[in-house]
Amino acid sequence: APGVASLVGGGGLNMEASLTARDRVGIQDFVLLDTYTSETACLDNLRKRFHENLIYTYIGTLLVSVNPYKELDIYSKKQMDTYMGVNFFELPPHIYALADNAFRTMMSEFNNHFILISGESGAGKTEASKKILQFYAVSCPSTKVLNNVRDRLLLSNPVLEAFGNAKTLKNDNSSRFGKYMDIQFDHQGGAVGGHILSYLLEKSRVVHQNHGERNFHIFYQLVEGGEEDLLRWLGLERNCKHYRYLVQGNCAKVSSINDKSDWKTVRKALSVIDLSESDIENLFGIIASVLHMGNIKFEADARGYAMLNNNQEMQWLLGIPNQVLQQGLTHRKIEAKSEEVFSPFSVDHAVYARDALAKAIYGRTFSWLVNKINESLANMDSSRKTVIGLLDIYGFEVFSVNSFEQFCINYCNEKLQQLFIELTLKSEQEEYEMEGIEWEPVPYFNNKIICDLVEEKFRGIISLLDEECLRPGEATDLTFLEKMEDKIGGHPHFVTHKLADQKTRKTLKRGDFRLLHYAGEVTYCVVGFLDKNNDLLYRNGKEVMRQSKNAIIKHCFPSTEPDSKRRPETVVTQFKNSLVGLTEILMMKEPWYVRCIKPNEAKQPGHFDDVLVRHQVKYLGLMEHLRVRRAGFAYRRKYEVFLQRYKPLCPDTWPNWKGTAAEGVRCLIKHLGYKSDEYKMGRTKIFIRHPRTLFATEDAFQVCKHKLATRIQAKYKGYKVKGDYLKQREAATKIETCWRGMMARRERQRRAWAVTDLLICSRFIKGFMNRHQPACTDNSEYLAFVRHSYLTRLKENLPKTILEKDSWLTPPPILQELLLKAQTSALFKGKKENYPFSVCRPFADTRICAEDISIKVLQMIQHEKVKYSVPVVKYDRNGFRPRLRQLIFTQEAAYLVEEAKIKQRIDYSSLKGVSVSNLSDNFLILHVTCDDSKQKGDLVLQCDFLFEALTKLSVIVNKQNCIHVVQGSVRFDIQPGREGFVDFKSGQESMVYRAKNGHLMVVSL
Repeated sequence: APGVASLVGGGGLNMEASLTARDRVGIQDFVLLDTYTSETACLDNLRKRFHENLIYTYIGTLLVSVNPYKELDIYSKKQMDTYMGVNFFELPPHIYALADNAFRTMMSEFNNHFILISGESGAGKTEASKKILQFYAVSCPSTKVLNNVRDRLLLSNPVLEAFGNAKTLKNDNSSRFGKYMDIQFDHQGGAVGGHILSYLLEKSRVVHQNHGERNFHIFYQLVEGGEEDLLRWLGLERNCKHYRYLVQGNCAKVSSINDKSDWKTVRKALSVIDLSESDIENLFGIIASVLHMGNIKFEADARGYAMLNNNQEMQWLLGIPNQVLQQGLTHRKIEAKSEEVFSPFSVDHAVYARDALAKAIYGRTFSWLVNKINESLANMDSSRKTVIGLLDIYGFEVFSVNSFEQFCINYCNEKLQQLFIELTLKSEQEEYEMEGIEWEPVPYFNNKIICDLVEEKFRGIISLLDEECLRPGEATDLTFLEKMEDKIGGHPHFVTHKLADQKTRKTLKRGDFRLLHYAGEVTYCVVGFLDKNNDLLYRNGKEVMRQSKNAIIKHCFPSTEPDSKRRPETVVTQFKNSLVGLTEILMMKEPWYVRCIKPNEAKQPGHFDDVLVRHQVKYLGLMEHLRVRRAGFAYRRKYEVFLQRYKPLCPDTWPNWKGTAAEGVRCLIKHLGYKSDEYKMGRTKIFIRHPRTLFATEDAFQVCKHKLATRIQAKYKGYKVKGDYLKQREAATKIETCWRGMMARRERQRRAWAVTDLLICSRFIKGFMNRHQPACTDNSEYLAFVRHSYLTRLKENLPKTILEKDSWLTPPPILQELLLKAQTSALFKGKKENYPFSVCRPFADTRICAEDISIKVLQMIQHEKVKYSVPVVKYDRNGFRPRLRQLIFTQEAAYLVEEAKIKQRIDYSSLKGVSVSNLSDNFLILHVTCDDSKQKGDLVLQCDFLFEALTKLSVIVNKQNCIHVVQGSVRFDIQPGREGFVDFKSGQESMVYRAKNGHLMVVSL
């Protein structure tokens, strides 16, 4: 809807802002109409808004709603959020604004409220009620328990619509009962319960429908949507035309109603509102029984009495024995003193008794269903609750033929109009007193005269109708009319054909009477008044129902119900009493109003019927309400709101007023030149009497707004240009700073590189000069460079096969280690278990620095060049005690050294060989030639650098075959003629010990 999108969707545009669009979209509040007494002006305003898809208009806090007969995009979750927590007049009119303000007022003042929704059939009352419920479902706090209550509140609607709504000529979903629903809220605003009261269900619709109308929805939903098994169990066929109670209106199927889909909704809703499966089965059994009852046919016997012949429908009627049911439908029980006599019915009486029983069954079942819903909505918490009531009740009805139902409905509307005027005047007077404004009496039409005409004791129409229904003798509808002519014939609001003048008599039939209601004249046809008011159910009809096997029927027709000989209250008296109770309920609550209007009879979107709408404006009492609201002051706003909007009109209040809001408004209106009779200053609000005063102020504001906009634009442009300049200057400064910083960092980096290059060069030269020395800090980088350079060249010049030994590039001295590693691989690969772990350990030139060798020892062997030295553990030949020693290899011999003493010298020429085990130990045995008994024997050593030491030894001695890898035990010579053994084995833990057999036992992992 484009109009709604522009005013509602924007969210930021308040109600006053839309005053500028009043020529196009009308006034959002009728109170601001200058010609507020003119029906034509009101109608013109409604039409303008309707054609812009603006279906809501205010009269103060009353909301007028025009049915658009199409979907409008104004009920989304986003719209709900927009209206939550917003003051009533801040946003364009909407039903959410009314619902939210009722809720927030209830929460802040902790009192009870009600929302009265009225209008004729098809005006959108039921939809308005749904929108309010949906708003509360979304806006209220949410918990698991509260959500359960919320679902039951929402789903009670489709259930009550199915059982209480029907298609009429004016509306495809017309509520045929009045409904008042209380929604209970806790102190946090959560919906915790509810209660429903129903009024005047149109039971006559069960047995009779006018042409173009239908029975209640539930009948069609069951037949069209019920499952095959369910229909078979109920004895129903899937054809509405087979049931007399469904075809009298000749429109069983309607294009706008989907009975199958609605059936699924109702089935789900019945489960949610806590009906058990047995209750649901019994409920549908009753609906089916009513349909079967309508198909029961009577024939006259020879004496003219009604009888039933072979009627198949009897077996489906609530489990009641056929004989009992047959007697109940064809006879009336009469008690005469101590005797009971059964009087047979004529066929017409039997039909009347059947229809009365069908109406009673349906009416009582509907009441049972309402009570069940109330049980599911009941709040068990006894703490005090606040309440918002929703009253969705029939509006004023005027048809071509108006009967008893229209009389009751219009009487209800008279009572509500009386209450409405009282409460409106009361609220207006209270606001004036609160603001300290003198109250001026308001002239209005007091409809008490009409209410008294209808309900006055002994003289009112209701009393006369009851009297005629209860009096003995032949009482008819015409005798009732004659009694009214006799008793109230002189009343100015009552006229009949007999009492009317010649001109009026032409518009009245002999059986008509006319009442001049507050909304206009309505002519009622007296035919059927007595029957409908009596709504008699013969006593034996109740007795028949008590024999039913259906649990709901037993509950609705209890055996404890007194069968008094006194006649029960008539329908109109019951309705009058319920209205008195409703009035009492409403008088204790704060009122809010929604008046629904139907724009045309054809339900066409975009079509506005002036005659029809004018009629509704009149009988909804909108003009009366407007007169009350406009009797004093048309416009009232809080000082803060008024000053905030119009302060640009006065130099003293613009742009910021320093004093109180009231003083600011006083200064503003003095500058604007308001006359003293045009306004009043209240305690918190300003009251403006005439809309033209407000509109002149608004027009001046619009002119001022353009000037202000020009000045603001100029200031803003200057501010923006200055801001852009400052940004550009700041950006240029930042760029310069960054550039200078970058250049300084580059210069610093260049100098740092130069220093680094010098250091690198000096380290390289130093490393080159010490390249033949053992690896140390002075030559480590140079040796790494040499190693990397060699490997790079080797990558490019690899020999074609590994066997081409002469093709390999000669490595530098630092990489002689590779050759040693290759020799180690040849000696031990695949022979000794722990060889693989040694591959990754680099070889060193020596393991003992020259500084760690005794100077005395070095002097003794100075004629021999030291090739390699390593720490070892030497085991004594006798006892195998371990002793720390140094093993030094020179060019000519191997020396075993203890601190400054050479313990043993082994010439390489006398070295017979070296033995090691194949296990993962690090023991070696040096075998030496022992010719002299004084000469020391073989050495048993343990060395952590076993592979490195043996490889160095094999290179120095130049004997690769002198190293032997053995298994098990190694024999060694202690001295000539005396031998010892070293045994090797694997175990869980590394150990070296002397075994019981005298051998040295070496255990390795």
